[in-house]
Amino acid sequence: MQKKPRNMLLRTLAAAIGLSTALTAVAADPLKVGFVYVGPIGDHGWTYQHDQGRLMLEKELGDKIQTSFVENVAEGADAERVIRNMARGGHELIFTTSFGYMNPTVKVASQFPEVTFEHATGYKQTDNVGTYLSRTYEGRYVGGFLAAKMTKSKKVGYVASFPIPEVIRDINAIQLALDKYNPGTEMRVVWVNSWFDPGKESDAANALIDQGVDVIFQHTDSPAPIQTAERRGVYAVGYASDMQHFGPKSVLTSIVNNWGPHYVKSTQAVIDGNWEPQDYWGGIAEDTVQLPISNLVPAEVKAEAEEIIASIRSGEFHPFTGPIVDQSGQERLAEGVSATNAELASMDYYVQNVKAELPR
Repeated sequence: MQKKPRNMLLRTLAAAIGLSTALTAVAADPLKVGFVYVGPIGDHGWTYQHDQGRLMLEKELGDKIQTSFVENVAEGADAERVIRNMARGGHELIFTTSFGYMNPTVKVASQFPEVTFEHATGYKQTDNVGTYLSRTYEGRYVGGFLAAKMTKSKKVGYVASFPIPEVIRDINAIQLALDKYNPGTEMRVVWVNSWFDPGKESDAANALIDQGVDVIFQHTDSPAPIQTAERRGVYAVGYASDMQHFGPKSVLTSIVNNWGPHYVKSTQAVIDGNWEPQDYWGGIAEDTVQLPISNLVPAEVKAEAEEIIASIRSGEFHPFTGPIVDQSGQERLAEGVSATNAELASMDYYVQNVKAELPR
């Protein structure tokens, strides 16, 4: 569904009622853009990075837009209420930024067909709902390579949030890199069933380190696992934002989500009237995923990591290329075959050698 440019609609309206002065006032009204956040903007991770994207949007489009946000919105009924209130409040574009907002977003969108919605990490699109996510698995693979090179115990840990495809494929990407660059290295997972709970995240990291893990990954939103790794003298890989300053002696790299360019592009499309629903996947090639590698990594290892990054950026290498076998021994991807976006979006299995049980 293609919408007319906002200014064209306003001019038509003004001409119909013969109020040129009203046209001038109405046409200058900024596009109201809303953001719904699952955590606090000060989480220094997922929500913080989305808010950095919102701030870039304000900087790039200036007085053409007006943004607002609601933070700490629980997934479920609370999210539906917040999204509906935004739509009722005159927001013409609404970004909902957590997997659990998918169904509430689609439900509210059906009630407000003239409002444009974009949902992060989901897979349901309609005439006025698009989806977007980052190919964090590309960054995880590079992080897995670094872990393979830096581990001494051959035990790597992952502080996980919820067993959704995004989290599962990231765990798998790390294991695939471990298998290639340091065979026999184990991946252990602790689920905290929360996106943002610093206490639980720290406890999970401590539990993993107590099991001999000497590189910590996380798929949660606070820097607590990084701070725990720093205190206990093990390496870590940050997530969502650059977490180097939380662990200057521990962080090897961070898988940074750079949302700003997508927010600018989508918002401009709504203003121009040419927005269309899509399933946007941004990765290393699009600069949606960034990997600042710290000086803790030896120069030769960093150089090899940069080569892997370059091969992913060029399309020469796809981390999920067969043969890939799951924990049960079933072949999931044949030799030389790369996973499609649909296969990645529905991933519900661990690859071979992940030393963990997948919650069901």
